[in-house]
Amino acid sequence: MFFRSSFRSRRYYRRGFRMRSNTLVLLFIFFLIGLFLHYGGRTEPVVAFWNDIKSLIGLKADRREISSRNPYKAPEPSPVVESDHTDTEASDDRSMLEKARSGSKTTRKAPRASSRKKLFDFEKAVDFTLPAFQGADAIIRHDGYTLRYREEYEQADWVAYPLLEDEILGDADRKNEQFQPDPMVTTGSALASDYTRSGYDRGHLAPAGDFKFSKQMMRQTFYMSNISPQAPDFNRGIWRQLEEQVRVWALRDKGLYVVTGPVLRPGLPTIGKKNQVAVPEYYYKVLLYCNNPDIRMIAFLLKNEGSERSLKQFVVPVDEVERRTGIDFFPKIPDQLEQQLESARPARMIADWFRL
Repeated sequence: MFFRSSFRSRRYYRRGFRMRSNTLVLLFIFFLIGLFLHYGGRTEPVVAFWNDIKSLIGLKADRREISSRNPYKAPEPSPVVESDHTDTEASDDRSMLEKARSGSKTTRKAPRASSRKKLFDFEKAVDFTLPAFQGADAIIRHDGYTLRYREEYEQADWVAYPLLEDEILGDADRKNEQFQPDPMVTTGSALASDYTRSGYDRGHLAPAGDFKFSKQMMRQTFYMSNISPQAPDFNRGIWRQLEEQVRVWALRDKGLYVVTGPVLRPGLPTIGKKNQVAVPEYYYKVLLYCNNPDIRMIAFLLKNEGSERSLKQFVVPVDEVERRTGIDFFPKIPDQLEQQLESARPARMIADWFRL
């Protein structure tokens, strides 16, 4: 009798244990479903959840964990495409820029010319920012930048724009931006799919981070006319460092003129199935600072590969970039002054620009 009662008790206990176990399993499954729904827009919900928990208790994400992500991977065409820069970059940019700030915060959402800067007469000329071009050239004018599209290479050979101090720390978010064909290129621009499984990043020429004050202008930087095939280590490394440095200088100097692009020439290797997109060997940036009577210029020429070298080692005379590209930068500057600026030696440019 005791044995029968004991057996029945154990049987009820096991049944109750199984019911409690099933309930816990169901609760855990519902928790996971809720977790994935909550972090539906993020690729690593469990990691994201853990990072949020760590932030609540005052722990920071491991930098090795952050650096192991690949935000620059060439994304496949889809309704939502992962952008080529992340919140990590935005944080790094903000840190660098805050160090360069004078102390006052800007709250403007649209660009304006600084009242503390005096323009040269030649700055007031129409299209002063643009390199020399011919009437038959495919000049594409977007809200924030202008470019010259080269159909034979399926990309721009230059992108030009003024970068003003109050454009840099805006609140526009690049998350979920989509790479898309440029509707203004009448011959048809490259497609995002041309980069698929190519081994190259969809690298920005005019970076999205230069247009944080305007969501629309930032979105336009994802047009494929503003994109060029860049080696992953280059795009994520030295090229990004240069983009960040330019923003620091623009904030420090109350605005700059920027011209940037690839060095294009016949015979370059190509990627793409629908369009043959040339893979440049080099990229450049040419910067101009004007505050009458002060004026200075600097140029960078970088090979399309990763590098641990200092940015200073990529400084070259503007004449060198013009020789390589065949582009005449800032042609509306008086000839004598233009020649003086463009022939300046790297040591002089480094001393003028890389100052505290």
